[in-house]
Amino acid sequence: MNEDNRPDPDWLLAEHWGAGADPARPVPGRLVLFLGMCPGVGKTYAMLKAARQRSREGVSVLAGLVETHGRADTAALLDGLEVLPRAVRSHRGHTVEEFDLDAALRRRPDLVLVDELAHTNAPGSRHAKRWQDVQELLAAGIDVLTTLNVQHIESQVDTVRQIAGVTITETVPDSILDQAHEIQLIDLSVPQLLERLAEGKVYQGDRSVQAMEGFFKAVNLTALRELALRFTAEQVDRDLEEIRRRRRVGSPWKTSARLMVGVGPSPYAESLLRWTRRAAARLGCA
Repeated sequence: MNEDNRPDPDWLLAEHWGAGADPARPVPGRLVLFLGMCPGVGKTYAMLKAARQRSREGVSVLAGLVETHGRADTAALLDGLEVLPRAVRSHRGHTVEEFDLDAALRRRPDLVLVDELAHTNAPGSRHAKRWQDVQELLAAGIDVLTTLNVQHIESQVDTVRQIAGVTITETVPDSILDQAHEIQLIDLSVPQLLERLAEGKVYQGDRSVQAMEGFFKAVNLTALRELALRFTAEQVDRDLEEIRRRRRVGSPWKTSARLMVGVGPSPYAESLLRWTRRAAARLGCA
């Protein structure tokens, strides 16, 4: 047998056990992420439809936290699914509702729905960020469906600031997305989204008008849509390269490119690192 054509032993073990090489360890859950350019494109709706299909297949599904935002068609998809009561916390004199991680772990379903991955949890929660809750579910062997807008991806923050003039503070590390078993792009044309916004299907009342006059300008949405499309395409390329690497398949797109970045105390160092990471992913040398 040709040494160069041998399958990667780690890949063979992963194929056999469904996880790492140690069969005694719990098999990590699978993360499926529904990605969109902004609110209103149908991420939660798509997540719920996927969950209902899994339920019909006999999978135990728990709606851990789903934000319907008052949309009747989205709320209707919760019918027949087990909905987890939310944890109630007090913060600065206000009552807030959060995902009840402990209750979900005790319930231990096959699949949990956790909307809005970039959300910051209220003080008193075990984790500061919702993506950390999701990590704990995955480590316990529970599959997770979740949603995310492209502007909340850490490596895209600088680009979004240039596009829309706003700084996103709630972000999800790219390493979390790298762990996703699948990323589904939920795409909608800009005219379709603006029509939904005008009809009150994204935000209700005055919020629709404010959105169209602010963040939801056609030029912003077009740029964000391109950003989401490019990010998803890059992820597909990386997935393909990973399959080729594990199976020791020669790649016709092998690159000799290498990137090196020098950073110091400059205020632009963080932006430079993010740009380098995106460039490395595009060139296949990440």
